[in-house]
Amino acid sequence: MIGTVPGPCPPTPDPAPGNPAPGNPAPGSALGDHAPDRPAPTRRRLLAGLGGLAPLGLAVPRRGARADAPWPAGQTVAIVIPYAPDGAPDILAQVITRGVGERLGGNFVMDHKPGASTTLAARAVARAKPDGMTLLMGTVVTFTTAPHALRNPGFDALADFAHVTMIADTQYLLVANPRWPSLDALVAEAKRRPGQLSYATWGVGTAAHLLMVDLAARQGIELLHVPYSGSPPALTDTIAGRTDLMFSTYAPAKPHVESGRLRAFAIPSARRAASLPDVPTMAEIGVPDFVSSGWFCLSAPLGTPAPILARLETALVESFTEPATRARLDGLGLATVEWGPVALRERIARESAQNKVLMRRAGIEPE
Repeated sequence: MIGTVPGPCPPTPDPAPGNPAPGNPAPGSALGDHAPDRPAPTRRRLLAGLGGLAPLGLAVPRRGARADAPWPAGQTVAIVIPYAPDGAPDILAQVITRGVGERLGGNFVMDHKPGASTTLAARAVARAKPDGMTLLMGTVVTFTTAPHALRNPGFDALADFAHVTMIADTQYLLVANPRWPSLDALVAEAKRRPGQLSYATWGVGTAAHLLMVDLAARQGIELLHVPYSGSPPALTDTIAGRTDLMFSTYAPAKPHVESGRLRAFAIPSARRAASLPDVPTMAEIGVPDFVSSGWFCLSAPLGTPAPILARLETALVESFTEPATRARLDGLGLATVEWGPVALRERIARESAQNKVLMRRAGIEPE
């Protein structure tokens, strides 16, 4: 069971790369900048703060498509990014504009189109000419949470796009004030004092919120929800002990874990993070089947020719698996993914259904 109280609302943005966390309008986070002032989220606050929930495979060529088909020469390809410039989306887009552009011989450029919890960009791409010249950098927010907060998002996540592939996972960490030696100890105290222990998030309806709703339900505990305007103030208060624990995006929490200012209980991933190898997975601390991450993908308008999609997929896989690129992204908590359109479509369908349940459990209804 989860309660919500108004949290402090400092105007601190979250600039950390790899942070998809909502709570400020910077890229790498969903749009929004204020914690709610009452338990029930307003449409403005909810849409501003949405965040998403959730094996390395080989790219599989599309049936009937040629991965070596000619790329349209002399044309500019727009990568529509649903956030303002800078942050994790731009880091990923640079891999595309350089790596994919070089491989295909095209001119790939970034087109930032923030707004409406990433759905403004998605609507624009869904309605674009299906010739491969307009592509969407989609997110877990775009396709699995925002559609459940809007009565009419303006697109269907599966029916209106030719999905190419995921390109990166954004990892989370379950962290707590160091006074808590383990999740078991915190859960035991929460059962002894229902509703007295608190957790921080970067807003109502965000990944941090929905993940904790899920964890609290599984553990049979009642926690007090304190939403903030972004990850930095939420982390600051958890470090200070004003809140007890939180799910944080990986990059901003990592240095605090390494310094001992935060204790990392676990990572909600199928495997440990290479850059924090001593942090166990949720399964390893006794919470099985608790695997979640944010993610980014590349999608095209429905009807885009199969040969173009095949060329894109091949070039994306080659670009994102280059050793130097892979090392840089791993250091930012941007993990590798299962490649290809089938895996992406399955993930959208699965996580959309899961997030709808969690959002309703948290009292979030479409408006």
